[in-house]
Amino acid sequence: MYNLGDIIMMKKQHACGVNRWEVVRVGADIKIRCLGCGHQVMLTRAYFNKKFKKIITQVHEVQPEQEEFYLLPAKLQLPNLK
Repeated sequence: MYNLGDIIMMKKQHACGVNRWEVVRVGADIKIRCLGCGHQVMLTRAYFNKKFKKIITQVHEVQPEQEEFYLLPAKLQLPNLK
């Protein structure tokens, strides 16, 4: 459905007026970052699934030079599962 690094749209826009979010963390909770102002929000998976609308751009199609607050998945801190 959605993966780490995807740009998604939520049902309601952020207070800054932008409705583009980057998925920063996926797990029991999902962390998203506003691509308008850089604000980060952590939501439970159930609440996120209720407010999620659609995927705008999948991770392999994103052009990071056009997104000011986008972090490449390689730069994200992945969990240590050892």
